[in-house]
Amino acid sequence: MWTSSRVLIFPLQVHISLAGDKHMRITWITNDGSSPSIVEYGTSPGKYSAISQGESTKYSYLLYSSGKIHHTVIGPLQENTTYFYRCGGGGLEFQLKTPPSKFPVTFAVAGDLGQTGWTKSTLDHIDQCKYDVHLLPGDLSYADCFQYRWDSFGQLVQPLASSRPWMVTQGNHEKERILFLEDGFVSYNSRWKMPFAESGSTSNLYYSFDVAGVHIIMLGSYAPYDEHSDQYSWLKADLLKVDRKKTPWLVVLFHVPWYNSNRAHQGEGDDMMASMEPLLYAAGADLVFTGHVHAYERTKRVYNGKSDPCGAVHITIGDGGNREGLAHRYKQPPPEWSIFREASFGHGELKMVNTTHAFWSWHRNDDDESVRSDQVWITSLIGSGCNTRGSHEMRRILMTS
Repeated sequence: MWTSSRVLIFPLQVHISLAGDKHMRITWITNDGSSPSIVEYGTSPGKYSAISQGESTKYSYLLYSSGKIHHTVIGPLQENTTYFYRCGGGGLEFQLKTPPSKFPVTFAVAGDLGQTGWTKSTLDHIDQCKYDVHLLPGDLSYADCFQYRWDSFGQLVQPLASSRPWMVTQGNHEKERILFLEDGFVSYNSRWKMPFAESGSTSNLYYSFDVAGVHIIMLGSYAPYDEHSDQYSWLKADLLKVDRKKTPWLVVLFHVPWYNSNRAHQGEGDDMMASMEPLLYAAGADLVFTGHVHAYERTKRVYNGKSDPCGAVHITIGDGGNREGLAHRYKQPPPEWSIFREASFGHGELKMVNTTHAFWSWHRNDDDESVRSDQVWITSLIGSGCNTRGSHEMRRILMTS
């Protein structure tokens, strides 16, 4: 894209996210205020059969002023298809692959990324994974009010985030509230726009979306979540709309774990758990992914503090590569619901094979190789007998809770 001064403006920090059925949101930043928010795209390199017009925003944070942040939705797109695209009418060509509409579908999962050497190792290992969507349960850049770190993070993840959709939720390091800034999430919300409006939410801090046969709910650990909150009301409404014949898997992500046997961050998720766990249990949630604790842990199916065959499997995966180090100290002996725990950097891969079976594996970053350190087959609650409380009973619980 050429400006009037004939200076080539390249799109920076390009990343993509799902934006409703068969649509994708392309986000990028330019330092030129006149750059258009257009995306040209097609299924052949250099040949663009469609063009979409989007919107742009920018923000100020103390003495920092962001570049022009562009958000453009493209589509409708074919499933499981590679598209070539360019942003702003010129510059570099990128390519993305849309997720499949049917099983199997694979998710890469890693939270608490940051911008360290371990982050790069984690991203390199994820790049070796044949995944369709990246799920990130909070703590992205570790900017912590230093806005240039958002920019360096955007450049760091661009090679992966521009080619597969990254679906994220906020962590405590996104909460950059200071005395003079009322909206502590202005940086996060401006840069990482998720499909909240498409899912009926009024906040970018919580939303839901479907991929193939999976309904995924992203909750906000740092948005109000009590029974009188907008998030709580939205969650109930969203769960009531879930059709388990269409999306037999129900997966939930948020930042602060509810089941955690590490000594780090003990009890921080208790209040949210008291409010929202009964809703997820009534809806038959299969898997819950969290971060915050810089280690890995997998539980049995659990509910109300103990093993329950109708509860969700909880996985803490806040080990993406943060700058604060690993959380090595665990409670001894481990709780009866804790199956596997280890303080190492790594990432997870979740392959939904069909309507009833999924394969989960956690890959430790070890000696520059992705080592599969924990793995398990997970059977969905569909057809398990647990969902006999589903249908009418689930609706009764959700409507009256």
